[in-house]
Amino acid sequence: MNDFYPSQVWKHCPYCGVRSFRASDKNLMKCDVCLKTYYINAAAAVACIIENPQGEILFTRRAFEPSKGMLDLPGGFIDLGETAENAVKREIKEELNLDAVSIQYVGSSPNRYLYGGIVYFTLDMGFKCLVTDFTDMQVADDVDGYVFLPHNRINMQDICFPSIRNILQIYIKHYTD
Repeated sequence: MNDFYPSQVWKHCPYCGVRSFRASDKNLMKCDVCLKTYYINAAAAVACIIENPQGEILFTRRAFEPSKGMLDLPGGFIDLGETAENAVKREIKEELNLDAVSIQYVGSSPNRYLYGGIVYFTLDMGFKCLVTDFTDMQVADDVDGYVFLPHNRINMQDICFPSIRNILQIYIKHYTD
């Protein structure tokens, strides 16, 4: 995956266009000609943990790469100018047509997300979300299906990203019986 880091992919300066862009450390790139710098920072994303009345966790199945077909939590990238809480509500609505009635922060985990030939560094924030009505649930957006699993039947190898596995482990350790 290191071959797809921005420092390996980006060669031309986004300011002056000259092929003189180089990494000066792990998250900073500099142009040798115009001397401008560009910081590579983490993108913010949310992961939503929703339980049904039986206490089973709702997992989505990814419709696209990366990790097509694997289990994920509902969620996604936070839009520019959007709060994490609003992103949680938007993502649950977009992906499953559900409404969160309450949201509680669980924890976060960094991740590397390979998409379109470049690695995006993310900070995935997990939220416990209460949904009281599953009647109109339907998959959309980048979701191919869903499944409810009890805590003790989750195979972490079926989960798409290390960050999602970490968030689930935090949740199971601190928020379940």
